Amino acid sequence: MKKQKTDLWKQGTLELLILRLLRSGQLNGWDIMQRIQLISGEVLSITPGALYPALHRLEERGVITSVWGESANNRRAKFYKLTAAGRKQLESERQTWEQFSGAIEAILRDA
Repeated sequence: MKKQKTDLWKQGTLELLILRLLRSGQLNGWDIMQRIQLISGEVLSITPGALYPALHRLEERGVITSVWGESANNRRAKFYKLTAAGRKQLESERQTWEQFSGAIEAILRDA
């Protein structure tokens, strides 16, 4: 089966993925983009033009925070971290996603 690049960055899906990745610890934007691509088996890819506005929205809502630091290649980078409110939002959105994806799967299987 041929791998397809899929645009799933609608309806908060990207924000859900960001929150999940940050649950494991702080990451910079480049690392977030790379992990999404790697973990998805290169099915999903994200551009900076999609990622950074999502990070800013999450930060404005107080579900993530950021600090400046040095990346692995000694460059200045902004590192993002999940807040307590972000952990709660992640769990809520994850439950919603599981319910939604289960409903779609049921229709695809049984319709």
